Amino acid sequence: MKIGFIGLGNMGAPMAANLAAAGHRVAGFDVAGATATGVTAAATAAEAAAGVDVVITMLPNGDILRQVAAQVIPAMDAGALLLDCSTVDVDSARAVADLAQASGCLAVDAPVSGGIGGAAAGTLTFMAGGSDAGFSKAEPLFDIMGQKAVHCGDAGAGQAAKICNNMILGVTMIATCEAFALADKLGLDRQKMFDVVSTSSGYSWTMNAYCPAPGVGPQSPADNGYEPGFAAELMLKDLGLSQQAAQSADADTPMGQLAMALYQTFVEHEDGKGRDFSAMLPRFMARTRG
Repeated sequence: MKIGFIGLGNMGAPMAANLAAAGHRVAGFDVAGATATGVTAAATAAEAAAGVDVVITMLPNGDILRQVAAQVIPAMDAGALLLDCSTVDVDSARAVADLAQASGCLAVDAPVSGGIGGAAAGTLTFMAGGSDAGFSKAEPLFDIMGQKAVHCGDAGAGQAAKICNNMILGVTMIATCEAFALADKLGLDRQKMFDVVSTSSGYSWTMNAYCPAPGVGPQSPADNGYEPGFAAELMLKDLGLSQQAAQSADADTPMGQLAMALYQTFVEHEDGKGRDFSAMLPRFMARTRG
């Protein structure tokens, strides 16, 4: 396929490079001038979108997505697909899908899970929202950039799935970090704690696959000084999206709301910015109940 890729940051660049390595012709544009291996540089987003089969976007937020969509959709051919892999609010995803449909284009919102490592390795999971025709057109590209793609429903459903997943992730990481901090103060060895919880009812991804305690469980950012695999400020962004969606849908999410407040304090008023979201553990270790 001929592909235009908009947004060649930490996630977008390796995704675009994997598509180029698989034999697709990829033209890329990034406002900061970033490039990717095997990708031809375009002067503007509209230039990258002209005459291609698929335009892929990987952008920071919904406002920027709306701005870029307004630039690229008029340049796209009828029947071309706008595949947005950003994590944005549901309303923005649906607005962009409506704009694409009005221009005779297909649109799929397909945020990802798997982080920078998954983007480089081509092992991302895609949560997709949009029509059957749009998903079918995107599916061969999902197979290159990732290991799994789930068609979650109509426009916005991919963002809804990502937001719900990451609300669980944020809440669970806080609980895992709190438990390790409590175990320390009760004199319980961290390895023993892991051995019990990882095979008991406290089992979770944050404990078993991404343990926040250094030297315990599989290799994780905790073993690298909490250099981010998934930065705390990105978790704060996703928790903010979850609460925006909860307010819009009139959903009661007190744990998600509290998790957002804790990450907001951690990122904006403590030392969380630029650290992995699992660095909540040393944060709780340093605190007392009072």
